[in-house]
Amino acid sequence: MKPCIGLFCLAALGLVGTVGSAAAAQPPIVIKFSHVVAADTPKGKASEFFKKRAEALTGGKVKVEVYANSTLYKDKEELEAVQLGVVQMLAPSLAKFGPLGVKEFEVFDLPYIFADYTELHRITQGPVGASILKKLESKGIVGLAYWDNGFKSFSANTPIHTPADLKGKKLRIQSSKVLEEEVRALGGLPQVMAFSEVYPALQTGVVDGTENPHSNMYTQRMHEVQKYLTLTEHGYLGYAVIANKKFWDGLPSDVRGQLEQAMKESTAFANQIAKDENDRSLEAIRKSGKTQVYTPTKEEKLAFRKALLPVHRKMEERVGRELLQSIYRETGLHSARP
Repeated sequence: MKPCIGLFCLAALGLVGTVGSAAAAQPPIVIKFSHVVAADTPKGKASEFFKKRAEALTGGKVKVEVYANSTLYKDKEELEAVQLGVVQMLAPSLAKFGPLGVKEFEVFDLPYIFADYTELHRITQGPVGASILKKLESKGIVGLAYWDNGFKSFSANTPIHTPADLKGKKLRIQSSKVLEEEVRALGGLPQVMAFSEVYPALQTGVVDGTENPHSNMYTQRMHEVQKYLTLTEHGYLGYAVIANKKFWDGLPSDVRGQLEQAMKESTAFANQIAKDENDRSLEAIRKSGKTQVYTPTKEEKLAFRKALLPVHRKMEERVGRELLQSIYRETGLHSARP
């Protein structure tokens, strides 16, 4: 009697389907995507959009787990987590990379460096922005894209009409030497603090005020503990979507390409909704009746620019004079003057 071999034997034993199922049942590649803001912010919505597109484009080969609102890691912990590979993706604010040793990212913190989204996108969607992302690779990180949040305004529990109104105020900022200098230029006292700690700090008076895009202020309920918001729109808050380099480079090339397409679509989505979300949040803050929203006059806005633009010159050595000049050329600012 001939021995039973190959598929004939397996078929006889009823095992062909079992073997096929085992081969097909490869577990998905899991991407833990952590961030520190609420799920209904522009970044929160964009990360959920990325999850859907990544899972769809890879045909289920990838599963994205989104952890919002500091549920996994806080500000100070998340970059170390991605470097260690404990999480695979983050979307930290651009100010986070200065303490990591990539000081060039702090150029985005400079006050009044971008007049509008058009000027901003010349950098974030052009070669200058790409060259900054490239600098993350030596830290074990791949920079994938920039996502907008919006332009920041100052809030406090006393009216803000001139730079002098912030003198002596304890203002919460992210960890950024540029932002520290910005607050000092106004006579304020910079207070570095994790985003998740801002609401209780404002509530208890540990800090007097802060700077935020409207969507962050509203979704974190800061308007409940801030009586005044002045639309200075003095600075930009954006994010860099990043991945652990070893993980990203180790992906199958087809999967990596599909994820790059998902990121491209997600970036377009993120930037499209950012302004709308901030506009809606500002209207919600107004309607709440808890915070008085003030639009500065042309003269008052100019006073803030005069007070803050000298920060460019003080920080040019830190962020890089050549980088700063390349941004001036793209935006037409040319020099740090009102």
